[in-house]
Amino acid sequence: MAHTNYLERREQIETYFDRTAAQAWERLTSNAPVGRIRATVRAGRDQMRGTLLSWLPQDMRGLRLLDAGCGTGALAMEAAARGAEVVAIDLSPTLVQLARERHQSLPAHLSGGRIHFTSGDMLDESLGHFDHVVAMDSLIHYDTPDIVAALERLSLRTRGSLLFTFAPRTPLLAAMHSVGRLFPRSDRSPALTPVAQPRLRQGLQESIGVACWREGRSLRVASGFYTSQAWEWTR
Repeated sequence: MAHTNYLERREQIETYFDRTAAQAWERLTSNAPVGRIRATVRAGRDQMRGTLLSWLPQDMRGLRLLDAGCGTGALAMEAAARGAEVVAIDLSPTLVQLARERHQSLPAHLSGGRIHFTSGDMLDESLGHFDHVVAMDSLIHYDTPDIVAALERLSLRTRGSLLFTFAPRTPLLAAMHSVGRLFPRSDRSPALTPVAQPRLRQGLQESIGVACWREGRSLRVASGFYTSQAWEWTR
């Protein structure tokens, strides 16, 4: 059973990305000109996506990947180009449809492997088992217990690696979060939940660590109004 707070936050996130901010995210994830604030977010997300992709095999033929929180599909399409079979899921049907349309517009020789786009909960067990799971900025709105619980559930269906990001608890980010100034009101998404990495590590060691999962690489990306920490855990 999912934690009550997880369910509440999931509903808030779905409402925001599917109704309030769909057009803004469509523009942010395109090549269209954006303002200064969104430009820093775009640059940070591009760097983070590149980091996570660099932690995946270059040749992914025969591998199955879950893109948990796929948004408009950029990471899923990169993984498919390497030959992966990708399940790309997001809470927002609007963003999933945009991702599907962008993928369909690619030349056939750039499509690579297969992508199954769907909307729903990334923790849905009916999605099956995977070699790798990537959750880029899809856990940053949850608190530590919910992140640990989500990753524990995903680990049960993952053979290789869990690659995810979280909002690191830094003095600056915590201060901005506490006064509600992380973004101007017009750009503000559901509040990020800054997480202390030592506490998150302890939670993961006590949950998936006992099942032979070990922490790997970790990298923080800070670009203006975008700050996120990537973390790799492997069997």
